[in-house]
Amino acid sequence: MNKRLPVAEHRPARTPTGQRVIVGLSGGVDSAVAALLLRDAGYDVQGLFMSNWDEDDDYCTTARDYQDARTVAADLGIVLHRVNFADQYRAQVFVHFLAEYRAGRTPNPDVLCNREIKFGLCLDYALRLGAQLFATGHYARRVALEDGPALYQARDQGKDQSYFLHSVARERFARVLFPLGELLKQQVRELARSRGLPVHDKPDSTGICFIGERPFAQFLGRYLPAAPGPIESLDGRALGQHRGLAFYTLGQRAGLAIGGARGCAQEPWYVAHKDRERNALIVVQRHEQHRFEAGAVATGPLNWLCAPRAGSFDAAVRLRYRQSEQSASISIRPDGSAWIEFETPQRAATPGQFAVLYQQGRCLGGAVVEQAHLKTEHKVSTTRHDEAPGANSSYLPAQAPDIIRGF
Repeated sequence: MNKRLPVAEHRPARTPTGQRVIVGLSGGVDSAVAALLLRDAGYDVQGLFMSNWDEDDDYCTTARDYQDARTVAADLGIVLHRVNFADQYRAQVFVHFLAEYRAGRTPNPDVLCNREIKFGLCLDYALRLGAQLFATGHYARRVALEDGPALYQARDQGKDQSYFLHSVARERFARVLFPLGELLKQQVRELARSRGLPVHDKPDSTGICFIGERPFAQFLGRYLPAAPGPIESLDGRALGQHRGLAFYTLGQRAGLAIGGARGCAQEPWYVAHKDRERNALIVVQRHEQHRFEAGAVATGPLNWLCAPRAGSFDAAVRLRYRQSEQSASISIRPDGSAWIEFETPQRAATPGQFAVLYQQGRCLGGAVVEQAHLKTEHKVSTTRHDEAPGANSSYLPAQAPDIIRGF
């Protein structure tokens, strides 16, 4: 039996009595506890529930979540507002999400949602309602420094959400509170349980931001047409057929429907490259994955959450939310973009995802990955396995053997 953690006696720093703070109440346990902590600290707390996806089906939980948010607000004795940003979400987040997939890239809509919706439109709406501050149930820490607000990782490293917050404009954090930043998830649930909050045991939501937990390929297929093509090995061996390059991501293992292939090892297959020119999906087995490891990535312009850096410096980098920090050397280019060279080569570094920079727990900011530069040259056949190799065999891509470009 797990030992029960003590309930943390946490109070946010600087709590002027009566200052109004509006909490983004999602209907989950995290935002409920954030509101509880702020109310008990002496703030004038109100709640705000956002509806950002209008489709009413078995996967959309908006109606249920709103009822949970209403129950929490009633239990806490606070006013609950409701706002619908569905049109703005589609225009500012979802359209970009689909365009990136069409281009063969791998977007992260939660990053854009935080920048455009939660800490953009929603924060502005809260201020129009008379709030001085806006709070959420994110696991992150905001620290007020002399030169402005700073974003730090949460105490609970397993729940830290600073990766998803790196694209928010730095000045926006001056109006933001993260009451859960010093708490562990177990403490949050225990606090909710001990205070009788009805959502104390509600499961955490996962899946695409505001869209819910649904079969992803099926959902994407409603918006992107199928474009079948061959699945091939590095040497051009035909292994199967894909439904469209947009439905696959680099490093993906599940859903390839590749059985045992004659002459190949009994190992899983992984997506290594999308050959858009031939509409071919290139896959490798586990022992071949090192051939597509990136030694460096090039990014677009960085969004800085500190004083902008210049020149070169060392930092820890995460290319994916669940990835551990990777040691790297950062070189800032004159246009504000970055060249990031890793100490250890990275698997499945993908154009469209984000490179987020850290130093000693502080999130410095981040940028979109535009190019992944492979650590070694390799050849990929552009002919079928049963054709004679020769003039049609080439490096991938033909322009530069060590680059996988964002299309």
